[in-house]
Amino acid sequence: MKIKSKYLLIIILFFIYFIIFSSICFAADPKLINTLKKAFESIESWILKISTPAAAVAVGTGIFMRKFSFGDEEKIRTGKRLVRGSLFSYAFILAIDLILSAIKSLIA
Repeated sequence: MKIKSKYLLIIILFFIYFIIFSSICFAADPKLINTLKKAFESIESWILKISTPAAAVAVGTGIFMRKFSFGDEEKIRTGKRLVRGSLFSYAFILAIDLILSAIKSLIA
């Protein structure tokens, strides 16, 4: 019984040493991971750059549809849905960016 606990203690200490050693020595990310991180960051920045003018165009189109509907109820409803949907989509994109940057700051 005493021999088993001695081996168990040695194995536990080995794993603790291995975990500490691997976190100190292998702290750098592989080249593929760095490339993927940069790619996703550039995709994220492009989405944010494109979403602002796209939301502005969608809101403007919806407002003009409502303005120039000339009493057509279907065009008024379509314009309202377009404005509401584009604003919700833009808010969703900004919220995702906020969440991702919060996670990034917690990890780094």
